[in-house]
Amino acid sequence: MEIDEEKLTIFREHQKTQFLATQFDDTFRKLEEAKLLADADPEMAELALDEIAELETQLQTQFDEMDRIIEASKEEDAKPYGVVLEVRAGAGGDEASLFAEELANMYLKYAERQNWQASKSNESRSAQGGYKEAVFEILGLDVYDHLRYETGVHRVQRVPVTEKSGRIHTSTASVAILPMRKKPKVDINPGDIDMEFSRAGGAGGQNVNKVETAVRLVHRPTGIDVRCESERSQLKNRERAMSMLTAKLEMLHEEEEAKKHAQVRKNQIGTGDRSEKIRTYNFPQNRITDHRIKESWHTIEATLVGNLDDIVSALQKAAAEES
Repeated sequence: MEIDEEKLTIFREHQKTQFLATQFDDTFRKLEEAKLLADADPEMAELALDEIAELETQLQTQFDEMDRIIEASKEEDAKPYGVVLEVRAGAGGDEASLFAEELANMYLKYAERQNWQASKSNESRSAQGGYKEAVFEILGLDVYDHLRYETGVHRVQRVPVTEKSGRIHTSTASVAILPMRKKPKVDINPGDIDMEFSRAGGAGGQNVNKVETAVRLVHRPTGIDVRCESERSQLKNRERAMSMLTAKLEMLHEEEEAKKHAQVRKNQIGTGDRSEKIRTYNFPQNRITDHRIKESWHTIEATLVGNLDDIVSALQKAAAEES
């Protein structure tokens, strides 16, 4: 067999194939010895040829197995191991902030039902207690597959608690689902990142407001910034902030790529456009409508406590039919 030396170098260096590569090298050494024996001793040639054929088969099998492992590893690295969930209040003042918090809690409860691991990275609250902005990490191998179509503007129509005349208000909140991968698709120059440290706020133990554990990263070329203050150590906050920044830059890259093919993608689900109005929650009619697939569910109360299965399944099915 012809040996691809470039691939063999990868096999020898990759953690998952190092042992097999050692076996491959040992088999190759035995093959070379058998060939020398066949050339040097005509009486042993026939016996050596049988061994040579067997060793060549072994080499090919070992090489193919290493190749399969590397390809599987590439797929594993490319598959998101979790997501960054961003929820931001839009138009509607305090009512928008309250709705943003309801959406965040909806996803967190859904994550709990799916046995995913969720944690808050950062939050900013309004005067009424809702979220101006909140960022979470949700970890699990199938998180992105389930939540990827939630990115966009969510609209709520209802009578706010503070509305005395009974008039229905319309407010919005935006959701972004940013995939997190072991090997990012974008290269980030460390020299393009500014780092700031500050004291964390809120509950969290004795270190809060005493030690500068909160981390803010700013990517100068794009102006994208992230903040993480949920961990007790500066190092862990920095690591989480870097994961969040990477996810945001990947999303930006994907949005730019999508715009290049806007005509092809304009009717597709999950274009990742955070300005796209995707869903309306109409409380007076107990109706949730997803505008992309033109489907409605009369399950607002159940949905907001994490029962998203029907909506997620409908979106996944529609996306599969379009692909």
